[in-house]
Amino acid sequence: MAAEKQKKETVKKEANKQKEASGRLLAGIRIRGNSGLSPDVKKTLQLLSLHKVNHLVLVDTAQKGMLQKVSQFIAFGEVDEKTLALLLQRRGRLQGDKRLDQKFLQEKKIDGFTALAAAVTEKKEKLRELGIKHVFRLHPPSKGFERKGIKKDYNIGGALGYRGADMNKLILRMI
Repeated sequence: MAAEKQKKETVKKEANKQKEASGRLLAGIRIRGNSGLSPDVKKTLQLLSLHKVNHLVLVDTAQKGMLQKVSQFIAFGEVDEKTLALLLQRRGRLQGDKRLDQKFLQEKKIDGFTALAAAVTEKKEKLRELGIKHVFRLHPPSKGFERKGIKKDYNIGGALGYRGADMNKLILRMI
């Protein structure tokens, strides 16, 4: 009896983890440079493909631990479909550094940037499988970073770490 209850509880926990992991799409933006990186942080940034400052990468929530590990060098949070569609339209690049345009979307039988953003957030499509680069090169944010600068956490007025839904505001300022 106790073994069955424990088995049911573990199954419920696994289901909850999968729901949480499949629910959102996270965006990570590299804020700080290479100075003072430990080897672990350097390797994690390489695995996330955040090689340069002001580069953005879209990751699954399953990789949130990696983002938290390097949170003193990046800003990250959830990205919504509207912001993702605008990001793909303005900053999306194909292999060979060609712009992502309507012609390409018609070839792939996708209705538009909003449909592509919806498919990516619902995890029906992956950018790499479509031939779209997964790293977005952004401008520095208009009107600068937050008041306390790039060395402080977002919670205390800086630019680093987890932002939640406020990540969309930063992305819009950097597109």
